[in-house]
Amino acid sequence: METERRVARHYGREGLEGAILDALRASGKDVERLTPADLSAVDEFHLGWGAQTIEFAKEIGLEREMRLLDIGSGIGGPARHFASAHGVQVSGIDLTREFVEVAQSLTRRCGLSACASFREASALALPFPDESFDVATLIHVGMNIADKAKLFAEAHRVLKSGGRFGVYDIMRVSEGELPFPMPWAATAETSFVETPDTYRGLLAAAGFGLAKERNRRAFALDLARKMREEQAIHGAPALGLHIIMGPTTRARMGNVLRTLEQGTIAPIEIMARRP
Repeated sequence: METERRVARHYGREGLEGAILDALRASGKDVERLTPADLSAVDEFHLGWGAQTIEFAKEIGLEREMRLLDIGSGIGGPARHFASAHGVQVSGIDLTREFVEVAQSLTRRCGLSACASFREASALALPFPDESFDVATLIHVGMNIADKAKLFAEAHRVLKSGGRFGVYDIMRVSEGELPFPMPWAATAETSFVETPDTYRGLLAAAGFGLAKERNRRAFALDLARKMREEQAIHGAPALGLHIIMGPTTRARMGNVLRTLEQGTIAPIEIMARRP
């Protein structure tokens, strides 16, 4: 599918792992003995960053020995947190081959390969049997997927009865143009931001019951403000999302935060359950 190829190209970057390891070494880390916390500045590619992943895991109610599918797992930050902090068995899928390769390598360096694995695959054709997982997560992924009905149908298919589906996406909450580039898309061609109403309707149509919902706009803006203040005092860190986003980082982050401040978009959590 051409859109998926474009999305994968948007995120891919040659030499990504080497750049991350160089930044870690510059920060004084032993790259063969890492912890998830060592990587959180670069592998939490969503608004709210590592703090939001921690809160999200609590909201979804993770328990030891659960099997969790992270749809659109990137370089593995949330997956490693879920595995290390909550004792769940995580499978991650992503369209971008380099993200998958880096996720596998960083997970090995954290000593978590036995409980977190990654593979290249599409969210619209999940390579797992029916009723394989207790939990599925979707963290800042839906903005790249036009066919959310198929996405949610696939999530429903691979979840067991009673399984939980945690969605955390940027959604449109008022009228207004979206400026590009954004972190998830260079142009509108691969950007599919929808309203919470659309998400609720499509989740219900896929067979999910809706459990709870939270708007995390204020939380994300407060963290972004604190990060800017820290950088004003101490300078930009060697390890950060600029390694993933490259030379357009300032424009991409500026656009998303400005649009967030204007109230056009918001990061929204929706917790759903398969009956």
